[in-house]
Amino acid sequence: MSENRNNARHRRGRSVLAVGVPVALIAAGALSYGSDLGLLGAGAQRAVAATATAPAWATAVADGFASVDSQGQNGTYGGRDGQTVTVRTQAELEKYATAAEPYVIVVAAAIDMNPVGKEIKVRSDKTIVGSGTAGHIVGGGFFLGSGVHNVIIRNLTIRDAYQGVWNDKEHDFDAIQMDGAHHVWIDHNDLRHMADGLIDVRKDSTNVTVSWNKMSDDNKAFGIGWTDNVVTDITIHHNWIRETEQRNPSTDNAAHAHLYNNFLEDVAGTDIKSSYGNYSRGKTAMVLENSYFQGINNPVIKDATATLVQRGNVFSGTSGRNESGGAAFDPKVYYSYALDAASNVPSLLKSGAGPSTSIGASMSTKAATTLTVAKDGSGQYSTVQAAVNAVPVNNPSRVVIAVKPGTYRETVKVPANKPHVTIQGTGGSRKDTVIVYNNAAGTPKPDGSGTYGTGGSATVAVEADDFQARNLTFSNDFDEKANQNLSGHQAVALRTAADKVFLDGVIVDGDQDTLLLDTAAKDRLGRVYVVNSYVMGNVDFIFGRATAVVDRSVITLKKRWDGSSGGYVTAPSTAANRKGILITDSAVGGDVSASSFYLGRPWHAGGDATLDPQTTVRNTSLGAAVKSTPWTDMSGFSWKDDRFAEYRNTGAGSGSASTDRPQLTDAQAAAQEAADWLGDWTPTAS
Repeated sequence: MSENRNNARHRRGRSVLAVGVPVALIAAGALSYGSDLGLLGAGAQRAVAATATAPAWATAVADGFASVDSQGQNGTYGGRDGQTVTVRTQAELEKYATAAEPYVIVVAAAIDMNPVGKEIKVRSDKTIVGSGTAGHIVGGGFFLGSGVHNVIIRNLTIRDAYQGVWNDKEHDFDAIQMDGAHHVWIDHNDLRHMADGLIDVRKDSTNVTVSWNKMSDDNKAFGIGWTDNVVTDITIHHNWIRETEQRNPSTDNAAHAHLYNNFLEDVAGTDIKSSYGNYSRGKTAMVLENSYFQGINNPVIKDATATLVQRGNVFSGTSGRNESGGAAFDPKVYYSYALDAASNVPSLLKSGAGPSTSIGASMSTKAATTLTVAKDGSGQYSTVQAAVNAVPVNNPSRVVIAVKPGTYRETVKVPANKPHVTIQGTGGSRKDTVIVYNNAAGTPKPDGSGTYGTGGSATVAVEADDFQARNLTFSNDFDEKANQNLSGHQAVALRTAADKVFLDGVIVDGDQDTLLLDTAAKDRLGRVYVVNSYVMGNVDFIFGRATAVVDRSVITLKKRWDGSSGGYVTAPSTAANRKGILITDSAVGGDVSASSFYLGRPWHAGGDATLDPQTTVRNTSLGAAVKSTPWTDMSGFSWKDDRFAEYRNTGAGSGSASTDRPQLTDAQAAAQEAADWLGDWTPTAS
């Protein structure tokens, strides 16, 4: 895009997001999570019975206190005696999780909870397991009430119920909460970015084992207690607790709390600072063995009334309280277990905690081919482009390019003849894996054949249908200040020109023209679904002619290279009779001046008067940076001749209906939801 635009651009900072609470989210203000998309209707995908012979993971049993015979329950084996079903929708998941009969429930898709924060009330004798890494519960979780027992929750990613308030006391949106349950095994899950705690074990819940989980990006990781009774028996082992502030865990009035081989990590230089690590409170008896504490403030603390025995732990870069005292108990009286050396715990958990491709995988329709990329040579390829090159032309099924943590300074192109490609970061955070380059529209090509132009400047270009990306960063770090001599400062981080593009849990970082959502041709449909992601920029930084939904995401406004504020969020170039850009249930804001940014302007690419640009922003929190007249003209084309509207936005930047601020009616809004944009396509993680 180059029609009559100010090319000023803010120089990209080296650390845009902290691991943990995203700086972008803090800057944007409260993230307003809205209603379910309605994409996965009850009739769209039906649960199916598995084969008669159950795979090994379906019959796995718990260790630790969850394996002990008590409360009339001999161990924890979940739904192994019942039917195995596969679910892909909230309705199907609720149907089987709340049934009286035992079930092994395989979650084979990302399920968006409606309403946000909903906790499905699981009944006894259930195994709920993710299929490989495909099982996600987004914006909600599970609740196990009084008397519920024999429940296994394994191999799931439960994430993103966060409501924009770090120490959130208004929204009790936990990943897993139990009140008076017993014999529960929580194993190999990825729990992150929820509105309150990740795990709450409350009100005399007992015989619980929590093992091999990743817990991250949350104020409160793991709370135990909330009772005056001293009855809870709990085992917590081989968990990676990373970038959480408190309750790591906090254990109150537990009769027996056995913690071993856990890795607590506070990463230096991020906005999240641990207030304490393991806490033995009230009358808790705790045994803490062979765990590794990295950078944690007050790594081990106890009340005067509690007991705490430490053995074999490693403390690296920690400070503050590190306490023990009392006799506690001998865990081997209750069950057998084997300790790993504390020095091996970080590497062991970085590779082994969280969802595994082998658990639940046999229930998938067809296993994907996986190609690994690692800068250090430990993968099959050392660059992302090399892995793309290895994908067969016209490949008929999914190819996953698993990219290990690191910064990959390269340009990447996924050509049109290589569909069904997923690029997925394998780190603990989407910031751990970064694909970055610094071409701009005016950058000369090395062969002397001219400049790249806006589209050609993209760090990553996707021209293949059915593309997916998750858990990584796409960035363009073009230095505008150092390149004032160049005529074109548009610098794209990610360009898509394809249909059925699914961007889930990514960062797209740039300044001018960050995210180009295009189609293969003017007469071709190109649908893009962006969810749980972060998009950053200043000038027209979400733009193009695609039919695109940005859902439950953070849109961060950045200053330009000279420190000034001002810009445009969207610049749609939608073809007539097509859907344009829909921003829904998201947050728009940033560390910029008040009333300095427009929500959008119409891009009639090449002066094409037949285009009918569209942006709708609905149910979204707008920061004070948004102008009270949020739409403006572009290159001689009036925004009032095209399609720009809002609906039920909130925040300091929102406003009431006027001729300069059109608002949808309820009837109009009913036809401008994500499902209307995406049509017959149901985005499903694979």
